[in-house]
Amino acid sequence: MIYVTDTMALVLYLEQRKSGAKADFIFRQMEQGNGTIYIPAIALAEIGYLFERHRITCSLSDVRHLIDTYSDIRIHPLTLDVVESSFSILDIPELHDRLIAGTARLLQASLITNDPVIIASASVTTIW
Repeated sequence: MIYVTDTMALVLYLEQRKSGAKADFIFRQMEQGNGTIYIPAIALAEIGYLFERHRITCSLSDVRHLIDTYSDIRIHPLTLDVVESSFSILDIPELHDRLIAGTARLLQASLITNDPVIIASASVTTIW
């Protein structure tokens, strides 16, 4: 299976904080080589920004370590296709969230998120 993670789901995983049971299961499956998780490039920027502002404890080096450790977690670039996919989503107003959802939509993947606005969207399938 292919999944996309939003920023907060990835942060919770990296910081070993409580997350949804299904989200936790998917990350554990990825660790065992049973499923691919894509990290949208915009989520990397958000992690860098939040770490710099001392709002989270995980950093970009933690993401790098994760990618180097598990071959089934990958970065998905911010491309014109992602942006076009994102701007067809009208029920997620926040730009970063829309780009993350657009990545999931483009890849036809479920999005790992606890964001209620994204969960309520008719444009993507979510898991938490």
